[in-house]
Amino acid sequence: MLTIRLSRVGKNKQPTYRVIVSEKGRDPWGKALEYLGLYQPKFNPAKLELNKERIAYWLSKGAQCSETIWNLFVDQKIVTGEKHRLSSMSKRHVARIEKKAKA
Repeated sequence: MLTIRLSRVGKNKQPTYRVIVSEKGRDPWGKALEYLGLYQPKFNPAKLELNKERIAYWLSKGAQCSETIWNLFVDQKIVTGEKHRLSSMSKRHVARIEKKAKA
C-alpha cells in the first residue's frame, strides 16, 4: 500500500519536512517514489509548498495519507472531510479526569 507522509530533513532544531509518496512499510528516510512538496513549520506562518496535481494523481491511485498530512491537506482544501484526531486518551485516564471533575 502506498502512503503520503512526511520525511524529516534539515538541521537540529530547524525541522524541514518533505512530503513523499512511498510504500507503507518502507523507511521514511529511504527511497521514496516521488517528492510532492515541502513543509517548514518553524516559519511564521508555516510554509507549505505542494504539487497539487501530483497529490491528486496519487490519491486517485489509492494512496493513503498519514494523519498529519491529512490535516494539512484539509487546511489547504486539497481533500474534503473532517480533520483526524492525532492523539487519544485511554479510558482509564478519561475516567480519572471525570472523577476529579465530580469531586
